Amino acid sequence: MRKVILYIMCVVAVSLFSCTPTVENAKKVDRRPSIYPDYLGVTVPAGIAPLNFTVIGKDVDAVDVVARGSKGGEIHVAGDYAKFDIDEWHELTEKNAGGKISVRVCAREDGEWSEYKEFPIYVSSYRLDEYGVTYRRIPPGYEVGGNIGLYQRNIHNFDETPMITETAVPGRCFNCHTPDRTNPHHFTMQVRGDGGGTLVQKDGKQTWYNTKTDSTKAAGSYAYWHPDGNYVAYATNSVHQCFFVGKHKPIEVYHLFSNIVLLDTRTHELVLDQRLMTPDWLEIFPSFSPDGKILYYSTSRACNVPAEYQKVKCSVVSLPFNAATGTFGERADTLLNGEKDNKSYVLARPSYDGRWLMFVRCGRSNFPIAQPDADLWIMDLKSRKAKPLEAVNSRHTESYPNWNGNSHWIVFSSKRQDGMYTRLYFSCVDDKGNATKPFLLPQENPMKYYHELFDAYNVPDFTKDKVDFDVRTARDIIFSDNRQEVRIR
Repeated sequence: MRKVILYIMCVVAVSLFSCTPTVENAKKVDRRPSIYPDYLGVTVPAGIAPLNFTVIGKDVDAVDVVARGSKGGEIHVAGDYAKFDIDEWHELTEKNAGGKISVRVCAREDGEWSEYKEFPIYVSSYRLDEYGVTYRRIPPGYEVGGNIGLYQRNIHNFDETPMITETAVPGRCFNCHTPDRTNPHHFTMQVRGDGGGTLVQKDGKQTWYNTKTDSTKAAGSYAYWHPDGNYVAYATNSVHQCFFVGKHKPIEVYHLFSNIVLLDTRTHELVLDQRLMTPDWLEIFPSFSPDGKILYYSTSRACNVPAEYQKVKCSVVSLPFNAATGTFGERADTLLNGEKDNKSYVLARPSYDGRWLMFVRCGRSNFPIAQPDADLWIMDLKSRKAKPLEAVNSRHTESYPNWNGNSHWIVFSSKRQDGMYTRLYFSCVDDKGNATKPFLLPQENPMKYYHELFDAYNVPDFTKDKVDFDVRTARDIIFSDNRQEVRIR
């Protein structure tokens, strides 16, 4: 029996070896290969999931790839596409942190082999040690609900785990998972419609609030945590959409109103301030400075939308905040003036080291993901000089950026592939505020995965460790009337 097993193993090994294509008489090609995803010249962190790719060509049926590190190490793979072993890839990237990996590609097309010029993949010296990212996946369409899901993904391999999906709570729509500065133990989300509520989970305990009161026009959304973990800022608004005739601009999204409120998770109180609830302005997209002393937000003059949709110009404003008293200072400071610049500035995201303020700039609107000209910019908070992240931006929408814990990596959503679907990209930001060419979230077989996926990615953020969420408890509470009422402070 043992001999039979050994014989079978040998036959399998020989079969696999014989199926591996061998490069013969390769013709040198004086250009780099066309690959999907475009990983040519990107910068990655050590330990990231393998950057597997497909060589693009009409009749490419085999590839042979060698990845060689400038500081040592080499991987050789062959097959239908470049698929690297996870452990070998991790070892290669770790060994070459601060260096580069040179990738030589040979491809067989119409029975002939071609050898292309090598291309580099740079390995940053900045670490990205977070477990992964969280995001919402949403199918195409403009209806409320659908098979929406909140997911988390280990960025060091290909493991994706759902936290909650619409199949668990049929007929419910929910907005995005918002962690507390990459802390997996603190997060919030909002379930919309009948039986809706605002979830705040702290250290495994779920508290579901009804944040719509007689003093607030709507429930909370677009959330951001105060760094002490006690307060969460929410925008309360009404979001609508209208459609254009023609194919160039399908949709415009707008808000009829928007205010900002603060939830004290210790006392279950909503902190209201009239400067953040003005009748003639829309306050939206709050965020806190890393020391918790400043609230950033966007504000735009109320317009007769949708008729005056082109007049919506958002400014970024900062307002002092005292966490000890839960009160705001008197003087607001305009950092970016949308009306003056004839632009819209939204989604201000301060780096956790306090150095930078990243934001989205577009021609109009307080809903940038629907604007094709939306780009990522960065402001030096010391000099207040702002500049575009030129290496990151494309001719399509960039939006919803977030920082990792050491403030050297960002994740953001982009429509650069086709102008329609948002995908997740990563970029490294150095000490001078310069960004690297972004890379697409790796997948085991990216061509198959992304071309068969009919979901878009929303509001990505980093998570330090894997999020532990009891979906059964959440489901029971969502379908009950068990809500923590809030008081007004």
